[in-house]
Amino acid sequence: LTAGSGATPSFSERAPVCFCFLVTPEIYDNFMNIDFFTRFFDSILTLLKLKTSTMKTLYEATSTAVGGRSGHVRTEDGTIDMNLSVPKSMGGDGGDGANPEQFFGCAYAACFGGAVQVIAKKKKIELSDEFSVSATIGFCEDEDGAFLEATLDCYIPGVDVKTGEDLINKAHKICPFSKATRDNITVTLNLLLDE
Repeated sequence: LTAGSGATPSFSERAPVCFCFLVTPEIYDNFMNIDFFTRFFDSILTLLKLKTSTMKTLYEATSTAVGGRSGHVRTEDGTIDMNLSVPKSMGGDGGDGANPEQFFGCAYAACFGGAVQVIAKKKKIELSDEFSVSATIGFCEDEDGAFLEATLDCYIPGVDVKTGEDLINKAHKICPFSKATRDNITVTLNLLLDE
């Protein structure tokens, strides 16, 4: 970023902030001017305050897993309190406990469904009570190790193909789980309609 260019620096709120400047002789002379120096860093502080004031944590959930994939999980408030089992296809005993992929699938499906509802409300589209999102989470391996993939089947009865595709594509842009996984795992979006 060149000082005095008018560009807005980008930074992470939760990470240390570091600014790099290309200093030309003219800019160096300006830095020797105390008024310029003061105004310049006042502007930087203002940008920091504006950035930090826009983010608000609305909710936090704390969960604890004991014993890894074959252990036990519990949320801080006790609403989830379950044993875990490793599927036989992954070398486990295939017990009756849940597994991380199932939890992730439930969470992603619910969050993505909420995003579809937000977009539908903005577009004044009334969704059917039968509207649903089913998430299939795959645990995969290749030469580089293990990774996940996700398929979201969105059933949106009562809308045409164009409207349905628009809803799920826009939902994919705003869904927090989609944002968290974007460019990290493959996510396939499917639109399911009544025949």
